[in-house]
Amino acid sequence: MAAPMESLRKRRGGGDAPQPEPLKAPGREPPTGPPSLLPGTFWLTRIVLLRALAFIYFVAFLVAYNQNKQLIGEKGLLPSKLYLQQIQQYFRGKSVWDSFSYSPTIIWFLDWSYMDFILDAISLLGLGVSAFVIITSCANMLLMATLWILYFSLAHVGQIWYAFGWEFQLLETGFLGIFLCPLWTFSRLPKHTPTSNIVIWGFRWLIFRIMLGAGLIKVRGDRCWRELTCMDYHYETQPVPNPIAYYLHQSPWWFHQFETLSNHFIELVVPFFIFFGRRMCIIHGIVQILFQVILIISGNLSFLNWLTIVPSIACFDDAALGFLFGSQQGEVKDRVQKMQVEEAKENKPPVRYGCLVRRLVNVSLGILIAYLSIPVIMNLFNSNQVMNTSFNPLRIVNTYGAFGSITKERTEVIIQGTSSLVANDSTAVWEEYEFKCKPGDLKRRPCMISPYHYRLDWLMWFAAFQTYEQNEWIFHLAGKLLANDPEALSLIAFNPFEGKDPPRWIRGEHYRYKFSHPGGKHAAEGKWWIRKRIGPYFPAVNLKGLKEFFKSRDWPYPGHG
Repeated sequence: MAAPMESLRKRRGGGDAPQPEPLKAPGREPPTGPPSLLPGTFWLTRIVLLRALAFIYFVAFLVAYNQNKQLIGEKGLLPSKLYLQQIQQYFRGKSVWDSFSYSPTIIWFLDWSYMDFILDAISLLGLGVSAFVIITSCANMLLMATLWILYFSLAHVGQIWYAFGWEFQLLETGFLGIFLCPLWTFSRLPKHTPTSNIVIWGFRWLIFRIMLGAGLIKVRGDRCWRELTCMDYHYETQPVPNPIAYYLHQSPWWFHQFETLSNHFIELVVPFFIFFGRRMCIIHGIVQILFQVILIISGNLSFLNWLTIVPSIACFDDAALGFLFGSQQGEVKDRVQKMQVEEAKENKPPVRYGCLVRRLVNVSLGILIAYLSIPVIMNLFNSNQVMNTSFNPLRIVNTYGAFGSITKERTEVIIQGTSSLVANDSTAVWEEYEFKCKPGDLKRRPCMISPYHYRLDWLMWFAAFQTYEQNEWIFHLAGKLLANDPEALSLIAFNPFEGKDPPRWIRGEHYRYKFSHPGGKHAAEGKWWIRKRIGPYFPAVNLKGLKEFFKSRDWPYPGHG
């Protein structure tokens, strides 16, 4: 009976009988899913981080190229050459290092006779390098260090034009960006230089400090943040409102309270999500990016919010960012998946000497950040917290914060000129200059320019709630307008004396501005703003009267070299 039983087993599919292949649709392969990326690596994260950081650098250098000559050039409103000479004078008799350490910039080593050329060259080189990184997604330490040194050099001669938190933040973010890359190699996926967890945590530590610092400065600062009323004023009184801010300002009180509570939650609670595992860290990244997008939509805060998105990207690993990349064979995502498989193998090749050196550099970076964070942490716990300050000359671990106090009403300085022979003549016709973006003409729609930035417009907002004695540069601007100076006028949107003789007198008038109400009388007339005169901001001046003032400050007399 053995033979029949064996035959029966074969007929029932047992034994070594061949199995039939599954039926396939003609001309079709069985579906296969895209390779899944494993969590915990940051190859794709590095690509996104580098391109995002390079984009911010590009915008910053573009602003510098378009405006630095007019602001800090040879005939700028606050010439950087004079600034460096004053530093030299202050440290006269001491070592050259004292001057350099006070304002570290490569411009010390260049010929100041060609300051405009130097400023343009730095900006153009920065534009070129950052554009290369954006387009290729490739960078090495030398390229990223070049970008950092170039912007670092501009920021340290920029004076009040560069005295804001986003300049510090870009320098710290850019410094971390140097350590994302291999030393020499140009490759999107440098096989022997994986993204260091220390650098990733450097970015996470940065976004943690940015958000927590902003939240703490608010609850310790203006009482309206504690009373949940700050958003009743913010959209109208922020430095440079946009059209969406006009409509958000009209929201009901309960919506503004909800905004303020949400702000406190996002800035004071969400930052701690970073320390509670991968999923919570990803949630933190999503929330912070969405929050920054909302801020971008609702105001023109330079490239600040765009820049704040950059360290938030470090909350995502390759598995989380894979959707941004195509799954084609041989593409970046596919190569990362294969590298992850290779890394998971037990028989790994011996660690190269260069990799050991790199690990030592990354550990040293972590120790440096930890050491420089000590005064920053103490500042966060201090009831007299200061914001946007650096405790080291390299500005690589800083304190941050924004809108610790909110102005409750908006005031504007309106620059006016007249051709009248006598300034106080009651028949004198005073015509208004219009700036690029700040409110002036009541019927002009608020601008929308973020991430671009007009530095003069921003400083005019600060000048409006200070005095002209605190802003002497405004008389330098007045003198240039009296001479129809083309460089100064390039910062102005509308010159009422274009094609005519320059004005004989310039004055500053002080106004209180408020948004009009949609559907109201003023809005029906096409007015976005309502204004009421407060009084004079600075008295009428002419070129002759400013001559001694210019001479005492070593400013070039307009029209006379």
